[in-house]
Amino acid sequence: MIRYLPIVVAVALMIFCIVEVAQSPKDAVRLMPRWLWFFAIVLLPVVGAILWLVFGRPTARTLAENDQTKPASPDDDPDFLRRL
Repeated sequence: MIRYLPIVVAVALMIFCIVEVAQSPKDAVRLMPRWLWFFAIVLLPVVGAILWLVFGRPTARTLAENDQTKPASPDDDPDFLRRL
């Protein structure tokens, strides 16, 4: 049972990173495009996932820069209010 633990951890890390790549905004991903990170994680399971976590994952700053362009709620969106 314990000999399967590294395989389970590697698969869980790979799944976590693939989901995170898919959910991250494409403008916030660092170093490479999202599709290339996906292939790096799939083709190099442990190494690609660790590289994503260290070098590709969006930082709080890049996420905040992307969120500033979008209104926080419909009441803050002038286009939405105009269409009412």
